[in-house]
Amino acid sequence: MARQSLVKINPKEYKKGDVVRVDSVVMHPMDTGLIKDKETGKYIAAHYITTVEVYYGDEKITWMDLSGSVSANPFISFYVKATKTAPLKIVWKDNKGEVTEKVVDIKVD
Repeated sequence: MARQSLVKINPKEYKKGDVVRVDSVVMHPMDTGLIKDKETGKYIAAHYITTVEVYYGDEKITWMDLSGSVSANPFISFYVKATKTAPLKIVWKDNKGEVTEKVVDIKVD
């Protein structure tokens, strides 16, 4: 199931060497497996993002390992040095095998 996600960069065009701030969020419950459902009293199964991978063009430029202790709908912000015109792709993977991807283009003059 693809989840809603947002990746924002401003402005849309850069000069070579500019530093690009990337803000991203993915809608995800980030359930730890330690909370009980209020109606049934049963534990809600663990369901959280385990890995975030970032690709610039064909190259993986960073990754993050997450755990169930991260808040719901995690917001992640980071910086990328603009070296070429290429897509920036963020891939979120969770412990149930769900994968969400979002791509934005970085344009370099």
